[in-house]
Amino acid sequence: METDSAIIALGALAQETRLDVFRLLVLHEPVGMAAGEIARQLNVPQNTMSANLGILARAGLARSERHSRSIIYRADLDGLRALTLFLVKDCCAGNAELCAPLIAELAPCC
Repeated sequence: METDSAIIALGALAQETRLDVFRLLVLHEPVGMAAGEIARQLNVPQNTMSANLGILARAGLARSERHSRSIIYRADLDGLRALTLFLVKDCCAGNAELCAPLIAELAPCC
């Protein structure tokens, strides 16, 4: 991931509603959620939710797929992985033992 892409992704997450949306999408992997359901659960108007989902998608953190009349959104875990790796790429100047607590915190989530 390039620095510009990381800045766009971090900027997309630097807003409360979008951060809530992304965390909700991660929670509902691998099935995803309909845009309307996301808006309902977060109590956000659908047009506002559309804009937020678009920002997350352009940042490489969400994907959409049309299913009949619904658009299903999913967290883009490849985008999340790329952003996370960008942030920790040079972790502790290569001293793996210093990064062990970080790795241990990330491992149980999946």
